[in-house]
Amino acid sequence: MDWIANMKPIGIIHSPYKNVGECPNQSYKSKEIAEVEVFKEYEDGLDGIDGFSHILIVFLFHRSKGYSLSVIPFHSNHLRGVFSTRSPRRPNPIGISIVRLIEKRENILEVKGIDMIEGTPILDIKPYVPLFDQDVKIGWLEGKL
Repeated sequence: MDWIANMKPIGIIHSPYKNVGECPNQSYKSKEIAEVEVFKEYEDGLDGIDGFSHILIVFLFHRSKGYSLSVIPFHSNHLRGVFSTRSPRRPNPIGISIVRLIEKRENILEVKGIDMIEGTPILDIKPYVPLFDQDVKIGWLEGKL
């Protein structure tokens, strides 16, 4: 598992949100524009991304401290297992968000619907393809959204 020790960010978020208190808890709640700066050494990996309307951003909750295996998520009054939530307080502080891709300019992706703070390290970017997400169930969130 040496690859884990060698994992490093491919970019960084430039967000209007400067601290966690300003940031929405889900990307769909934000109407703000932000930039994903992909480091120049990874720019070639963006070839073809501009054909997609939405992208998945995999990132680090770099300011999250510690974790709890049971949390009370924002749509519940009950403790839930952290793996059934999107809480940032996780054993591996990794987040994922779907955002609208507005424009690609060289190594910069302009996006809308950001739920990350300024300086958030980006681990990966993937195109969002809703066709791949058919026949879904939403567990304890059913009827709450």
